[in-house]
Amino acid sequence: MRRFILLLSFFITSESLFCQNLKPVVYQDGSQKLNGLITSNAGEKRSGVLILPAWKGIDEEAKTAAIELEKQGYIAFIADIYGEGNIPKDNDSASKIAGYYKNNYEAYQKRISLALEQLKKNGAQPHKIAVIGYCFGGTGALEAARVNLPVLGVVSIHGSIGKDQSRENKAISTKILIENPADDKGVTPENYNNLIKEMNDGNADWQIITYAHSKHTFTDPKSPDYNEIMAKRAWNHTLLFLQEILK
Repeated sequence: MRRFILLLSFFITSESLFCQNLKPVVYQDGSQKLNGLITSNAGEKRSGVLILPAWKGIDEEAKTAAIELEKQGYIAFIADIYGEGNIPKDNDSASKIAGYYKNNYEAYQKRISLALEQLKKNGAQPHKIAVIGYCFGGTGALEAARVNLPVLGVVSIHGSIGKDQSRENKAISTKILIENPADDKGVTPENYNNLIKEMNDGNADWQIITYAHSKHTFTDPKSPDYNEIMAKRAWNHTLLFLQEILK
């Protein structure tokens, strides 16, 4: 019982810290209300990082990333892709709604673009912005690059890298870092090779780092796939990339 109370106290304290450091931002896509979160340094003129969360919407990993990015001097904004009333409650519903946006990639690109506008409105310098995304959000980071949204670089962290091969490979001006877990069953050799071809066809500045002994959600401390050593390396690689393009 004592252990349960201590754990409950820890989670309440952690959530309180998130609430203190991250501020809600309400914005719209037509009639759909969207609820993002921004770091407490909003309003200052700084480089900005847009965070695209995993398939269940804004989660603790995205919030932790935002707070850590603020410590590095960035304004960070966590996008709400699904919108109020559409947050999945389980894996099946998450798969369904994430699948919708993967198939309707232009709708996904629009939601990312709307989030970028909110980041700029909250002080991020328009010419110094990057996008990072986890899982489904990693797919979104690649979509931001594919449509050449006005960002300097994107980081796809264990994202789904496959693309409908009926889509044309186009020029890509955005710098790309892909953090790929070696044992991700969702990434096939065909996906991998097609992505490299896409980036080369687009004459992109790209880099793939593959993390050994790592399954899909290797960066999430709450996941059974969590690999602490590789997660720390991936985060350091993310920071190095952001420092190169934003500072």
